[in-house]
Amino acid sequence: MSTAATSLPDRNAAEVADLALTSDATMPEMRARRMRQRRQMYAGQVVSYSLGASVLLLYAHDGTIAMAVPALFWFGGLLIIGAFTVLSEAGVGDRHSDHYLTVFQISAHMALQFVFLISAPTIGIAFIAVLFLIFAFGTLRMTSSQAMVTWGLATCGLAFVFLVSDLPVGLPVTTRLERTAAMLCFVLVIGQCAFLGLFGATLRKVLYRRSIELKDAYRRIEELAELDELTGSYNRRCIMRNLDTEIEQSRQTATPCAIALIDLDWFKRINDAHGHPVGDEVLRTFAITIFANIRPADRFGRYGGEEFLLLLPGTQGDAAARMLDRLRGIVADLDWSAFSPGMRVTISAGVVTLRDNDTADTFLARADSALYSAKAQGRNRIATS
Repeated sequence: MSTAATSLPDRNAAEVADLALTSDATMPEMRARRMRQRRQMYAGQVVSYSLGASVLLLYAHDGTIAMAVPALFWFGGLLIIGAFTVLSEAGVGDRHSDHYLTVFQISAHMALQFVFLISAPTIGIAFIAVLFLIFAFGTLRMTSSQAMVTWGLATCGLAFVFLVSDLPVGLPVTTRLERTAAMLCFVLVIGQCAFLGLFGATLRKVLYRRSIELKDAYRRIEELAELDELTGSYNRRCIMRNLDTEIEQSRQTATPCAIALIDLDWFKRINDAHGHPVGDEVLRTFAITIFANIRPADRFGRYGGEEFLLLLPGTQGDAAARMLDRLRGIVADLDWSAFSPGMRVTISAGVVTLRDNDTADTFLARADSALYSAKAQGRNRIATS
């Protein structure tokens, strides 16, 4: 026999991922969606109680129970549903982590079943069967502690019925109508159990999809934490961490390591003459050009302003200098006139190779000294140290 707790449940178990993926700006939208879902659930509960009352009418028509039982059962269910609907519309549930008020709902619906189990024990098995469904659907939305509470309440009720009282709990199947009603009770219970299984499978798919979305969101956050927003290269914190790693790995494997500190020549003049938006586009274009012409193992990051740091693992000094001179030529040969007619952009770089006594600070200091030398020699050139 179908009752309130056996109606369409919502995807409440996916809410942790939902909240993690929901920004403050979309919280009102999430609350509105929850409200719609609760309304659907309550509508399903009304239908469910109506079906249950219809089965009870068969027993009443056959004289097994009093005619008032189906009506009272239906009105009792509507009273519970109405109370929780009012609380839902008032936004009471949204103030709690469990916006369905699941424990209270499950407790109320179980209490109603026990009332009618005691009032009409001759068909008590029908109400007991519904308890299984109420509890099963409720556990989809409850935490383990909430499940223990509701299980304890159900155990106390059943202990009273079977151990304290001597109620003749049964399910009569003497007449054809009683057999039909009994069959409908179990058909509805079995159907709802099947639905519960389907819902569980759907819920697992929802949770799996949300977990993938959550992992993607976390990965994106990690990427944004490492990248320079303007150029897409590593930011200073990340490129410095990579520098420490490359130094350590170079010493462990006894392989060479070179770095290049790159500076865009006269970049302040570009900003002053053409504006910062054009300067930003120049930086983006420069970064894209470098990315397109370095090896997968190389690491490129923005060191500060218009200065960039290029890590060249496994590279000797001469090879590093040749690589930087090639990059210098590529940048100088680009057609920069798209940003402004006659614009020309060049770079200078200081290239150094790791020494045995180098730390990250001394390594960078030597690269900075080489860069200063390249600028002093007239810019648009590569200097080594």
